[in-house]
Amino acid sequence: MTIGKAWRSITAAVLLGVLVAGCAEQAAEVDPIEQMGAQDIFTLAERTLADDPQGTEAARLFSEVERLHPYTEWARRSLVMQAYAHHQAGRYDEARSAAQRYLEVFSGDTDAAWARYILALSYYDQIDAIGRDQALTFEALRALRDVIELHPESEYARSARLKFDLAFDHLAAKEMEVGRYYLRDGHYAAAINRFRVVVEEFQTTTHTPEALHRLVECYLALGLATEAQTAGAILGHNYASSGFYEDSYALLTGQGLSPEASDGEGWLQRIWRQTLRGEWL
Repeated sequence: MTIGKAWRSITAAVLLGVLVAGCAEQAAEVDPIEQMGAQDIFTLAERTLADDPQGTEAARLFSEVERLHPYTEWARRSLVMQAYAHHQAGRYDEARSAAQRYLEVFSGDTDAAWARYILALSYYDQIDAIGRDQALTFEALRALRDVIELHPESEYARSARLKFDLAFDHLAAKEMEVGRYYLRDGHYAAAINRFRVVVEEFQTTTHTPEALHRLVECYLALGLATEAQTAGAILGHNYASSGFYEDSYALLTGQGLSPEASDGEGWLQRIWRQTLRGEWL
């Protein structure tokens, strides 16, 4: 073989190698998900979620079903599963977004109750600390109420009711926290406003007995005996076995007063009349 032929052979071999390598690289860049059917991707996403609930890969795979096979039943199911996968991983904004997108398109679907429940949880699971922004609590209450009212027979309704009560209690706890702060600093009028909110708006929560007792304390500090006695009467009528009633009774009798309501048009007198008629609590 001459030098010229040998050189041409070497050059051709090199070019062939480059072409083969380029084709291999292109083949490697093709995502195998692109070649899979909707059900296969959905099944893979489910397995991925089971193996790693805190990861992001499952949510990505569910979104791939929606992207590659948008008009299939699997795409619909994948959208609510995206919401679930994001919530499991604590990605509440993403969970909320996916759940809302599902409800915008499939509000009457069989999984709508689940989507609404995930949406509610995306707010509820962020209100564990009393010091947080209470806007989240209000959003959680609104979303939980939707589950309760729109899907009363669903498997999520009972849990939604329990969480609604806890979120409601949480709001009352925040009012009590602020009220105690004002009370400690001697800002009695400001404290009364907070405790009044609990008595009037959150009377079914666990904080009501203390709120009534703190009202007794505030009114006695201001020299408003009639209001203090009326608050004590409401407390005794509804929570006679409470330690807060014992404390209020001791405060009142210590000043020669008794827990009894008087006639009048004040807000506490109104609560007292509602109590006697069985309309309060």
